[in-house]
Amino acid sequence: MIHEALKKHFGYDSFRNGQEELILDILARRDVLGIMPTGAGKSVCFQLPAVIQKGLTLVISPLISLMKDQVGALTQSGISAAYINSTLTSRQIEIVLQSAKNSKYKLIYVAPERLLAADFLAFAQSAEIAMLTVDEAHCISQWGHDFRPSYGQIPQFISRLKTRPIVSAFTATATQQVKEDIIALLSLQNPRVLVTGFDRQNLYFEVKSPKNKIQALLDFLKTHKNRSGIIYCSTRKTVEEVCEALIRLGFSATRYHAGLPDEKRRRNQDDFLFDKMPLMVATNAFGMGIDKSNVAFVIHYNMPKDMESYYQEAGRAGRDGSQAACLLLYSGQDVRTNQWLIENARDTAYADEDMELLLKERDYRRLREITFYATTNDCLRAYILRYFGENPAGYCGYCGNCDTKFETVDITEDAQKIMSCVLRMRERFGATLVIDVLRGSKNKRIYELGLDSLSTYGISQKSVHTLRAIIDFLVQQDYLDKSDEYSVLRLTPKAREVLSGNTTLQMKLAKEKTPSISEASAAPARGKNAVPRGREELFDRLKALRLEIAASQGLPAFVVFTDSTLVHMCMRLPRTAAEFLTVSGVGETKLKRYGDRFLQEIAAFCRENPM
Repeated sequence: MIHEALKKHFGYDSFRNGQEELILDILARRDVLGIMPTGAGKSVCFQLPAVIQKGLTLVISPLISLMKDQVGALTQSGISAAYINSTLTSRQIEIVLQSAKNSKYKLIYVAPERLLAADFLAFAQSAEIAMLTVDEAHCISQWGHDFRPSYGQIPQFISRLKTRPIVSAFTATATQQVKEDIIALLSLQNPRVLVTGFDRQNLYFEVKSPKNKIQALLDFLKTHKNRSGIIYCSTRKTVEEVCEALIRLGFSATRYHAGLPDEKRRRNQDDFLFDKMPLMVATNAFGMGIDKSNVAFVIHYNMPKDMESYYQEAGRAGRDGSQAACLLLYSGQDVRTNQWLIENARDTAYADEDMELLLKERDYRRLREITFYATTNDCLRAYILRYFGENPAGYCGYCGNCDTKFETVDITEDAQKIMSCVLRMRERFGATLVIDVLRGSKNKRIYELGLDSLSTYGISQKSVHTLRAIIDFLVQQDYLDKSDEYSVLRLTPKAREVLSGNTTLQMKLAKEKTPSISEASAAPARGKNAVPRGREELFDRLKALRLEIAASQGLPAFVVFTDSTLVHMCMRLPRTAAEFLTVSGVGETKLKRYGDRFLQEIAAFCRENPM
C-alpha cells in the first residue's frame, strides 16, 4: 500500500534509506524520532502517513519559507495542505481553520508561536488530530545548535489536546545529548529512533585557505556559470561587501541577512527560489527549511561556528541527489570572528550565569572542532562522519584532501622551533606573531616588543603556509593550546616530550594538487547521472517549459519538477502517458497537469534529432 501511495502522490518508485521503516512505525501508531541528513527525504516520512491515515496532521515548523515551499509542493502533488503563520491576516487564518474543520486539509503547517493562541488552540482541541510532527526538532533543546524558546510550548500544547496524537520528530543533526533532550522534552512514548547515517555521497567537500578570498570565490564561480548556489558569510557587513563585489563584476547575485527590511528579504529570497538570481549571499539567517532542489554548490566564505551548522548549511546543495560542491574558504580571522559572536550573541537568552558559562564552554569546544576540520589534511568526509558518531574509512576518494597528494614528513625539528619560540615569547601571543618571529620578519611591532632579540628570531626558512599548517597540527594533537578568546598559543604538558627529544612527530603535508573542486566536472560522479550526451538541448528545452509553467502559477520552478526529474526524462525519452509515469518524480497528479506538454516537447525533440 505505501509503495503505491509513494508513486501515486510523489512519483517515486522506491523509498530512500530509513523512510519506509519510519512510515510503517507511524502507521502502526508509534512515536518516532528520525535523524536524517539534509536532503535525505525527511518530509516524505510524515507527509505520506498524513495522506494515508484518517484525520489531520499538524506540522510544527520554525520557518515561513519552509511552510510555503512544502505546502506549494504538496498542492502540486494533489495533496491538500495549508499553513498558518505571521504572513496571514486574521481573516485568512479564520478561513484556513474553518476549512480544516470541514476536513479540507490533510496537513496544516503551523509556527510554534501560534500553538497556544486562543483561536488555534480552540480549533486543535475540537479537531481529529492523527499526528503531530515536529520538524527541526533540535530546536527544542538548549544544547542544540539552533535553540528556539518557542519550541518549549509544544509539550504544553500536546497536553491540552483531548486525545494525544502520534508524535513524530525529525532533525538533520543531533548529538547524543540533543537526541535525549528531544525524546524527554516531547515525552515521546517508546519511540522508534532511527539514525540513517550522515553521509551525503553526492557532495564534494573542499577547504581552501586563500590569500585573497574574493579571488578564490571568483575562480570558483567562473567554472560554475549559470549554476544556482549559496555563499554564506559570518556577518551582515561581509554579506554586503561580497554581494556588491559580485554584482560589480557582472554576476547575478542577491543577499539576505537580518538587517534588511522584511519585504526586501522576502523579495530577495523569492528571486533566488524562482531562479531570477542564481547566487544568494547570506548569513546563516537564510536557509533552514529551504527546499530548493537545484542548488549546485554551497560556499562558506567564512568558517561557521560549529560542525552542526556547517553540515546543515552545506547540505542545502544537491538535495535532488545531483553532484554538488561544498567549499569552505578558511582564514584565522574566521576563528576570531566566531569567538566574538559567541561572546556577544544577541539572540541567545541564558537561564542563569551557570548555564551561560556551560553553553559558551560548549560553543568554544565546537568552534575548536570545526577549526580542526578546516585545517586537517585527512579525509574531510571521514572527519565529518566521525564527528557525528560514525566510523568511516579514512579515505573517501571524493573530497579536496583525498584529491591532494600528500607526503609524510618528519616535523620534529620544526615543532621544537615553534615550541621554543612560543616559550621565549612567554606564551603571550598568537600564531601570526610567532610565525613572524620564526621567519625573521621586519614587522614594526616585532621591534617595538623587542622580539627581534630572541634566539628563535629568524631561525626558520619554512613558508608561512607550512608553519601555520604545523601549528594547526600541533594544536589538533594537543601539543599546543589556543583555546582562549585571543587564540594565544601555550604549550601543553605533552610538548615537553617533543622539546626533550623523546618524541618524534610526523605529519602529512601537501605535495601536489590534482583535481580541485573548481574542476568538479573531472571528478567521478557520485550523485545521479548527468544529462546523456547529445540531449543537453532537450534538458534546456524542458527547463524552459518548466519555468514557463511555474511562472504562470507563481511557483518556484523546482516545485513543478526537480532538475533530477528532468534529467530522468532526458534519459528515458517517454513517448506515452504510461511511460511518462515511470519517470522518477512524476506522480498521477503531475501526469494529469503537465504530462501532455512535456511529452509534446520530448516528441518534438526526437523528431528533430532522430536516433
